Amino acid sequence: MECVLPLAPQTESQNLVTNEALAWNLSQSYLALPPIFYSPGQPAHFPQPAIVLFNAPLAQELGLRAAADAPLAPPAAAAAVWAGNRFPANARPIAQAYAGHQFGHFTLLGDGRALLLGEQITPDGQRIDIQLKGSGPTPYSRRGDGKAALGPMLREYLISEAMHALGIPTTRSLAVVTRSTAPRLRTRQRLLEEFLHSATLNQAVAVLGEYGEQPDRIVHP
Repeated sequence: MECVLPLAPQTESQNLVTNEALAWNLSQSYLALPPIFYSPGQPAHFPQPAIVLFNAPLAQELGLRAAADAPLAPPAAAAAVWAGNRFPANARPIAQAYAGHQFGHFTLLGDGRALLLGEQITPDGQRIDIQLKGSGPTPYSRRGDGKAALGPMLREYLISEAMHALGIPTTRSLAVVTRSTAPRLRTRQRLLEEFLHSATLNQAVAVLGEYGEQPDRIVHP
């Protein structure tokens, strides 16, 4: 059964992007883990999302459908998906929980500004995690707003593609999305960059650091 979490005063059919529309083939093997490993989440609503960058070659590798007459732009419905306003069928947004040693101390951690939608099963049978980054606060945000800024997201897009071209395992970006009503703040006479987020994917990429098992000290929020 398809599951859609309401994010705004819309009907379920309005919030759902069908598999046929965007060729999604999502699986949810992470949900087989005990609930202590994740928390359900909902992306913050993204008003009038606009695509800044779209990785059409990557979308084709994943088996997603790109517009034949506009290879650098996704179908219109995809902008709402990358923004987290609508979900692919079978998506189950969750923030992953984990713990490790930071600066010599055991610390409870978790996805503070990211939500895992599921695993896209590619035409050649690979499982690729599809994640929204900068999609708003999660139970692990530590009082942060969970958003991301334009500059870092563009750098992540470019650097990850360069690493991929060099044969280095890395996350990659499907799209970078901005919103039309980004807040403007001044810090040291400079306007902060527009908040935005990107849809990223991951294929067994480890986070560098010293991680240990101390499950008795992990408290699920």
